[in-house]
Parts: sequence; structure tokens; C-alpha cells
Amino acid sequence: MPSAPRYFIAILAIVISGHYILSFTNGTYGRATSISRLMNGHKSQNVPQEYYPALNTPLELSHRPNANATFVILARNSDLDNTVRSVREVEDRFNVRHHYPFVILNDEPFTDEFKRRVSAVASGPVSYGEVPTEHWVQPEWIDEERATKGRDQLVAENVIYGGSVSYRNMCRFNSGFFFKHPLVQNYRWYWRIEPDVHFHCDVNFDPFLYMQDRNKVYGFTITMYEFDKTIPTLWGHVKDFMKLHPEHIAKDNALGFMSDDGGETYNRCHFWSNFEIADMSFWRSKAYQDFFAYLDSKGGFYYERWGDAPVHSIAAGIFASKDQLQFFEEIGYEHNPYTHCPKDPGMWERGRCGCDPARSFDYDGYSCMRQWDAFMGLA
Repeated sequence: MPSAPRYFIAILAIVISGHYILSFTNGTYGRATSISRLMNGHKSQNVPQEYYPALNTPLELSHRPNANATFVILARNSDLDNTVRSVREVEDRFNVRHHYPFVILNDEPFTDEFKRRVSAVASGPVSYGEVPTEHWVQPEWIDEERATKGRDQLVAENVIYGGSVSYRNMCRFNSGFFFKHPLVQNYRWYWRIEPDVHFHCDVNFDPFLYMQDRNKVYGFTITMYEFDKTIPTLWGHVKDFMKLHPEHIAKDNALGFMSDDGGETYNRCHFWSNFEIADMSFWRSKAYQDFFAYLDSKGGFYYERWGDAPVHSIAAGIFASKDQLQFFEEIGYEHNPYTHCPKDPGMWERGRCGCDPARSFDYDGYSCMRQWDAFMGLA
């Protein structure tokens, strides 16, 4: 039997050798060093805890507690297959490593089959809830004759969802009420997921923590023009609100992204809100609450067809600093018919993307990405 000192020395040598080997294979140090070389083109003397790919979004290599965040999905029972697909993709690309919860809302009770199948593919807890009637249905004070006339006009002009009351209910709910739902109330951050969307790249960082660490309030992947026929009076009401409440207007805001003439007119650029990662304390703030109440009182969600996308975008562009808005280049995302596919070549090594950059909507003629680049000084 070997003596104690010799036995201890042998064990110590094995441990040191094992650590040395691991550090050059799959260990954290090995990954950090290779990433540093990839990004900086040379060896780093320090081991970074995060690196910065396109537009300074971090890949976090060290474990951190999750943010106070949830995914939010608005779906119907008929959306079951598409909801399962969306949850499965966001799990595979991101959440399987983080286990953030899901809150799934409907204007009627979910079936047992819906809950069983969706819960089966989610790695985090899933809560199912109903939207309160008063947050969903058309308010009684809306002049139905006027609303019907507005819908008929948009149908005659072949505007998508032009005749749909349920679509208008959804837009109003997403604009002013989803963040008040009891199942969402205790969370600060949310990532909006829709049925039948696709995520084309691994998300190797935590967008919630990124937003939290840098005092961001709104994140997007696609920006485009709104249909002018759906919002003919919206900007006029926005200007009136700004005159009534100058105290809510942020310094260094993003008004210049949305208006080409100092705020006189709206160029219709907005963030496509079927994907958004945002701070619900912003929607719960007095500035936004005053803004939504003012717009809601004008009836444009029903007399016209105001969407939550321009409402959210205009609010974020006026009440937040432009530096609090975040374009997530790294998150490959698709909501038919539009796709954002990262243009950074490194994403194909780091993010395992499966989309085609040539088909990305970013610089399509209907996209506002060029305006965003110019406004942010990136062009």
C-alpha cells in the first residue's frame, strides 16, 4: 500500500493534468479564448465573461440568475399546432438553457388538449389564462354605426383585417391591457411570441438580461411602414397629446426615426410588434398610461384600424431615449411573409442560423431598416 504523501502527490498530478486537458477542449476557458480570437483576431490576455458580436449584443458564458421575465402568447384553441411549433422553436433556440416561464392568454378557456400539448414542449412553467371581457370586447361607448362604416370602407379597399372586429379587439388589448393581466402582473420583462413564427438562429445570450443591464425598454427585429389607410387620424392625435403633455417627451428621443419633418407628419415607420422584447414597467408608466387612455378615447382602434405596432412604436419613440431601443440583429426571426436573417457572417458559426440572408426583409423596399440605420448613425 503506497504511503500517504506519495498517494496525495499522485492524485494531485492527475487532477492538474485533467484540468489542463479540459481547458483546451470543451471547458469555459477554451471557449472564451477561441471566441476572443474569432472576434478580435488575436489572442487575448484576459478571459472575457461576454463577447460582443454585431451591434454589441453579448454572449454570456457565465451563469447568471434569470431576469424577472416571461414569454407572452395570445392564442386560440384553433392555434394549437402553430403554438406548439412556436414554443418548440424558441425552446430549441434559446429557452432550453434558461427555462423562462410562458403565459398564454385566450379570450375563452383553453382546452385540456391545448394545455397538455403546449406544456409538453415547454421547459419552463406554463400558465394559461383568459382575457377579461372588459379588456377584449368593443366598448359600449363606441358608435357602432360609425365603426361599421369604417370597417366597410376598409373592406372595399381590400385592407387586410379591414372588416374584422376580433382583430381590432386584439390590437386594443395588446396596446393597453396585456401587461395588466393577473398572470403577467408580477413580471417586468416579456418576449412576445405568436403562433406559427420561426426562430432561425441559436440565441446564445439572454436578451432579457441584456435589456436589463443596459436600461433598454424596447427590442425589435423587423421595422416597416404601416398601412396609411388604417391610421389616417392617428398622428394628429399623437401631436395633440405631445402638446398637452410635454413632460412625457424624452430627451434624445427617436422622433426623427418616425418623422422626416420634425414631427409634423408621420412617415409610417414602426416596429413589427409580433416580435418584441420589452420592459412592461414602460407600458405601466404614467406617460404610456396617459397616452393609451388618450388614444383609446378617440375610438380609432374601431373607427379606423389602429394596430398595436404603431401605438407601441410611437410611444417608445417619443417617451424613451433612442439609446433605450434595441435592434436584435442576432435573433433570426420569421413571421410569414417576412424574415429577419442576420447579415453578420460570424452568426453562421456562432448562432447556427438556418435562414437565407438573401431573403431577409431588412432592406426590402417596404422595410424601414435604412431609416433606422441612418437615424442611429449606422448607415
